Amino acid sequence: MPTKVTQIEERLAHLEKEVRDLKAELRHQRVPWYEQIAGTFENDPVFDEIVRLGAAIRKADRNGRR
Repeated sequence: MPTKVTQIEERLAHLEKEVRDLKAELRHQRVPWYEQIAGTFENDPVFDEIVRLGAAIRKADRNGRR
């Protein structure tokens, strides 16, 4: 039966491999993530409302009303 330390070492080794794999995948990505999602919310009325409300909140903060 594996000890707790052995189990932790195995889990840590697995996580380290996962991190290495993710880093390698990110290094080989040709298009940055922010360019991949550009335009996703184009012509989206819900997103437009979010932007409008955010601007209103920032304006109110500048005017000391919040």
